[in-house]
Amino acid sequence: MTQEKVMNGIVQPAHTNDLDEETLFVVSQTFKALSDPTRIRILNFLCSEEHSVNEIAEKLNLSQSSVSHQLRFLKNLRLVKFRREGTTLYYSNDDDHIMNLLQQAIDHATHY
Repeated sequence: MTQEKVMNGIVQPAHTNDLDEETLFVVSQTFKALSDPTRIRILNFLCSEEHSVNEIAEKLNLSQSSVSHQLRFLKNLRLVKFRREGTTLYYSNDDDHIMNLLQQAIDHATHY
């Protein structure tokens, strides 16, 4: 039976401080993804609905090449997913945890 502790009203396993190397790597890569302004803009734009690469590029005033590069990075981390319709790829968020984290960071940054 694992022991649990309560922090800020949330029950957490007692072993949360023991992170394996893979977990540490994934967490650091996630924060790396969120440390880039362009990726933040893309994730924020994809927060509520899916968009094509062209729509993202146009709305965020970025090159299609740049958007594709950033989406590939985000897809490799499973932060976004895509579906194909003909020759068009539509991207959407793939992890509500990250979107919640991003929204909390935005709320924190804009809180006065």
